[in-house]
Amino acid sequence: MNTFGQLFRVTTFGESHGAAIGAVIDGCPAGLKIDLALIAKEMARRRPGQSTITTSREETDEVEIIAGVYQNRTLGSPIALIIRNKDQRPADYEWLKNSYRPSHADFTYEKKYGIRDYRGGGRASARTTAAVVAAGAIAQQYLAQFKVISAAFVSQLGKSKWDLPSELKLVNAPNELKKLIAKREKSLVRCPDNIATKAMTAYLTELQAEGNTCGGKITTIINGMPIGIGEPIFGKLSAQLSAAMLSINAVHGFEFGSGFDAVSMTGKTHNDAFVIKNKQVQTATNNSGGILGGISNGMPIYFNVAFKPIATIKTEQLTVNSKNKPYNQKASGRHDPCAVPRAVPIVEAMTNLVLVDLMLQNKTARI
Repeated sequence: MNTFGQLFRVTTFGESHGAAIGAVIDGCPAGLKIDLALIAKEMARRRPGQSTITTSREETDEVEIIAGVYQNRTLGSPIALIIRNKDQRPADYEWLKNSYRPSHADFTYEKKYGIRDYRGGGRASARTTAAVVAAGAIAQQYLAQFKVISAAFVSQLGKSKWDLPSELKLVNAPNELKKLIAKREKSLVRCPDNIATKAMTAYLTELQAEGNTCGGKITTIINGMPIGIGEPIFGKLSAQLSAAMLSINAVHGFEFGSGFDAVSMTGKTHNDAFVIKNKQVQTATNNSGGILGGISNGMPIYFNVAFKPIATIKTEQLTVNSKNKPYNQKASGRHDPCAVPRAVPIVEAMTNLVLVDLMLQNKTARI
């Protein structure tokens, strides 16, 4: 399945070292004004070659809109986005032609389809997420009309951690959130804390020199979400966010609100008491992460996404080849020491796609 969403549907296509990657968006309402500069900005945040601690692959990631938009406004017809792959080096991956990387999709893709594009991982490559970011940038512009903001931050790399300020979990504070976003964009690792940034950067530099990789965690917060978004059973907001995050390469875990900490709490400590603030119903705490029964309750929504270490390492590993023979594999090519800093705009993009889709579905909830 290469399509995500029910009403706001996004189909992605392309492989890592193919001619191009892209997306088709179907179901975007007509008349939405498209800011091309904003799309370019989001693409620049994800693109490779942006710092010394990312892959050296050089891609401009320019998005061509070849259908569905006229005079910078959506037409209501499918929107086709295409991104040309310009810095292709398929020869760099000949070492991978007849063997499988440990903990990578090489093996399962070939067994499922009977064929595999080994050039950079083909369809299993994080390169394909550029198309997701392009589509998410359009979803972001739809959400802006309703003053809904989603922001993701690197909150852990190795042993270095940063916690989302507790007050931002309790109050929708877009101005404070924008300040935090500004700090994040000054960080090589997309963490808004200077001390954590230094420690994380030093750690990644060390791993890069070793030819090793690491995982990490991204924390996301959503401000301004209207009450009532999300379907009650099989389209829960929490479930849709989880499915979206787990579709991202290398994601191994998802938790919202109190998450796994809830198992050690009692109902008395976990329950969020309803209170009246500014003549509105709110909750005194926010262990539910802004979601009750799969439906948004008006409080800030926050969740964590865990990423495993990138599978491609430049240290010799035992694996097997396509003839089912043991094989000592040592990777080459261009790879990130950690997916997490460049995954921040991907997490935001997938979040925005979920929110738009569910907001459109919500228009059918009542007369």
